[in-house]
Amino acid sequence: MGTQKSNEGASGTGRRALLGAAVLGAGGAVLGVTGTARADSVRYGSGGLKSLPKPTIVGHRGASGYRPEHTLGSYQLALDMGADIVEAGDLVPTKDGHLVCRHEPEIGGTTDVADHPEFADRKKTKQLDGVSTTGWFTEDFTLAELKTLRAIERIPANRPHNTLYNGRWEIPTFEEVLTWQDRQTRARGKQVWIYPEMKHPTYFRKQGLPLEERVAKALRKHRKDGRTSPVIIQSFEPTSIERLNKLVDNPLVVLLSGANTRPWDFVETGDPRTVADLVKPAGLREIASYAQGIGPTLDLVIPRDAGGRLTEPTALVSDAHKVGLILHPWTMRNENPFLPADFRKGTEADAYGDVFGAYKAYFATGIDGVFTDQPDTGVLAREVFVNS
Repeated sequence: MGTQKSNEGASGTGRRALLGAAVLGAGGAVLGVTGTARADSVRYGSGGLKSLPKPTIVGHRGASGYRPEHTLGSYQLALDMGADIVEAGDLVPTKDGHLVCRHEPEIGGTTDVADHPEFADRKKTKQLDGVSTTGWFTEDFTLAELKTLRAIERIPANRPHNTLYNGRWEIPTFEEVLTWQDRQTRARGKQVWIYPEMKHPTYFRKQGLPLEERVAKALRKHRKDGRTSPVIIQSFEPTSIERLNKLVDNPLVVLLSGANTRPWDFVETGDPRTVADLVKPAGLREIASYAQGIGPTLDLVIPRDAGGRLTEPTALVSDAHKVGLILHPWTMRNENPFLPADFRKGTEADAYGDVFGAYKAYFATGIDGVFTDQPDTGVLAREVFVNS
């Protein structure tokens, strides 16, 4: 989501205007999440994707660099820090069919479920998209049972300070997020955007818990299923996005992992194509027939060499823009282990590197935005970039 996408010749004044729109209302104290929510959605005249500032700053699982991910506390902090969109959340189903927000269906690493002896017998080993995974899975719990759990920091080695907030928040449902979005829109006087992801659609469809229909039903209920609705839906499975495209008119994004990987729905259906095929012009044209954007890993935008250093940008940004697709790559993080080697400082796992230098390199490619665990850093990096 760089300013180079459609306005390479924009003046500094124009860029500053975009920035002003992005950071309006970013400061202030944390707002309460309690209160009565209206059943209908708040409409602030969203102009769709084109109304978003560029480069767009997406709070990855909220402000997950500072709070346990996929909690209302993390989501709210992302807004307070100036994120243009909050990734709220990764959607997985419960045993009784509710959609909840967890990074994965396995919740041993993101909740205190291991501390609940009443759920000890729920621990299982399953094949999750071909990977043997041991733990506790949302589909084996009712919503009422999940609500007895509390969220914890997923990567404490990198974020030891976040463990202070372990146990502070419960697992939110998608319905709760949609009403939270309306409350925040009213309280802030501007449209709040969210960016949920459908997790492992093929896996859950096989279990009789299809995601697409549940997501569409919730969006329709809250009147957020239109072309300009402030809810972008994403998935790593292209056929899942194709299916959802027939159910709602929301902006849709296909997520893309490493070049040599295959989307799991392709594996299941025998489609031999890899992500490397999908990022070719023909693959991008096909995606553009049912989606409005792609969410590639940052390495698809600028590959790294054997030493982990950035090399030269690929043609992905220009090729995607030629077919009308936006790009929201993932994920920027301040900590050394997640940065390209040429932007690391020291060797501590929780130490920050030269993340501003990394932002500059990625923004310069013309990306339309980026997912970040630290939205305040992303907003400041954008300010530097658009005014340089």
